[in-house]
Amino acid sequence: MAQTSTRQLDTATTGGCCTPSVVPVPVESSRTVALAGRLKALADPTRLRMLELLVENPEPLCVCEFTAFLPQRQPTISHHLKLLRTAGLVNSEKRGVWSYFWATEEGKRSLALVHTLF
Repeated sequence: MAQTSTRQLDTATTGGCCTPSVVPVPVESSRTVALAGRLKALADPTRLRMLELLVENPEPLCVCEFTAFLPQRQPTISHHLKLLRTAGLVNSEKRGVWSYFWATEEGKRSLALVHTLF
């Protein structure tokens, strides 16, 4: 859990309508930015389905294999995989001209957490 500091609200800025309260101020904003980036990557239905496919498969998937499961073409799929990789949810390696992708531990954990929402 992130450390927080507190500060008092000035009643002059609140119009004096209520008593001052303690407001938590996050110390680690970089953690919040990283979390927002992951959530943004997972918020797209195509990327969410791609991560599900990677988690479900024991072997890395070639970028060309996604076209059998998704309506998008290879360039769009590659773009979505790049966003997932940038968010730290998937990783890849080049094998000849093709790239193969797999879910990272963070990707697996993030997907499991998202599934608890439903």
